[in-house]
Amino acid sequence: MIKLACLLLTLLAGLTQVCQAAERPNILFLFADDWGKYAGIYAEIEGAGGINDVSFTPNIDQVARQGVTFTNAYVNSPSCTPCRSSLLSGQYFYRTGQGAILQGAIWDSEIPTYPLLLEDAGYHIGFTYKVWSPGTPANAGYGGKKNAYTKAGGQFNGFSQTATKLVQSGQSIQQAKKTLLDQVSGNFDSFLAAQEKEKPFCYWFGPTNVHRKWIAGSGKKLWGIDPDTLKGKLPPFLPDVPVVREDFADYLGETAAFDAAVGVILKQLEEKGLAENTLVVISGDHGAPGFPYGKCNLYDFGTNVALIAKWPGRIPENRVVTDFTTLMDLAPTFLEAGQVDVPEVMTGKSLLPVMTSSESGRVDPARNQAITGRERHVAQARQGNLPYPQRAIRTDDYLYIVNFAPNRWPMGDPGQVDSETLPTTDQLTNETFVAYSDMDASPTKAWIIEHRNEPHVKPYYDYAFARRPGEELYILKDDPHQIHNVAGQVQYADTQKQLHQQLFSVLESTNDPRVVDEGRTFENPPFAGE
Repeated sequence: MIKLACLLLTLLAGLTQVCQAAERPNILFLFADDWGKYAGIYAEIEGAGGINDVSFTPNIDQVARQGVTFTNAYVNSPSCTPCRSSLLSGQYFYRTGQGAILQGAIWDSEIPTYPLLLEDAGYHIGFTYKVWSPGTPANAGYGGKKNAYTKAGGQFNGFSQTATKLVQSGQSIQQAKKTLLDQVSGNFDSFLAAQEKEKPFCYWFGPTNVHRKWIAGSGKKLWGIDPDTLKGKLPPFLPDVPVVREDFADYLGETAAFDAAVGVILKQLEEKGLAENTLVVISGDHGAPGFPYGKCNLYDFGTNVALIAKWPGRIPENRVVTDFTTLMDLAPTFLEAGQVDVPEVMTGKSLLPVMTSSESGRVDPARNQAITGRERHVAQARQGNLPYPQRAIRTDDYLYIVNFAPNRWPMGDPGQVDSETLPTTDQLTNETFVAYSDMDASPTKAWIIEHRNEPHVKPYYDYAFARRPGEELYILKDDPHQIHNVAGQVQYADTQKQLHQQLFSVLESTNDPRVVDEGRTFENPPFAGE
């Protein structure tokens, strides 16, 4: 009898393990390059009057209604490679070796990443387009080329360029869109076709179309986004002029294209009967490129991103959460969902308890701050290939930034702007490296530089390019767009000191080289210098 009981217990334990394995969800991560917090759902949540009044993202909005929307999601670093290093590894970007910089990045294969851990645990993994780059080897942390599914085509990454050419060749706008979206569906189909039936999947869709360049006027022509509808809705650090409005409308056109791709992939899930057991997460790697305060900046415009998730039956619908998170929390989230142990080295904390909670608002009181930072973006942005080192802490009430080298130019050296002959409009619009090369070339960048000596434009030029003090402090209830620095003012001295202590406590406890070795690591080769 005892032997029989033991046998039954063993069988039950084995059955439980099989059931648990069968319940592991598919994981679908939809991650757009250079896409900030732009989706129509955020206008509904945070109120009208801003850019999201004009955002056209019906598919993403539907996912939000079917699941949970985060309002305080931040990238750990607003630069492609370090952001993705953090996301893949579940660690602060500064802990990822040469993954902490953009140009010159080399991946350390000893760092565990969630996709490879899931693959080891029996997941079918794959990606389409960009995961981790620029860097060597490309898309490290996701297995590289062997896990890439792109044979159906990559023209979606140049959406406005390719669609415009197709229309010029005689296709209708709808036909042109379908041509590109068929590539998206074809790549996902090939990934699913390679899946062994008993395995759950983990798929990363990483288009780069939201990254510059775009065809001027494409937002209106391809998506009906009229630049004039942005009048009065741009944040105060952007000039509200026709050139900038059209530039941003074109950017929103690329987010609309990303949304259309999201819709195609979700439809495939439904048609194949996979939607019910798939955790869907949608986000982007930092704010808008080629605009002041965006990409490569620690202001909200550069670091605050969309984060939306659904999982039928597990994530309650139509919830809005204000818990603070950085995207490094996604690695332990995906591992916990896949029933894989989270490595101790990961500094991120799983969001699964917050996602699956029935509560809205602040679910976990401990999630009350986000830490962000940056080191080197474009290698030659400054003489000596030096970084622009920053760290920041964002809370409900404050944004506090430390600029470790305030003598340097935050967006890179002025370059030809300081020469006798100003670069041409075409150069400033299309060639990032002619001036301030940590800001992507753009019509907006060109307009601000060319009009910089006009009194009413000078403040915008300073927002974009001027040197910054060693410390910045913004009181968010009075200054939500973070343009009035109150650091050094007597009435905020205690707040500034407290935030400094909070920030450095995290940096020191997580061994940030910028702090623990006084910056020597990031100021010398291979992180800087020749």
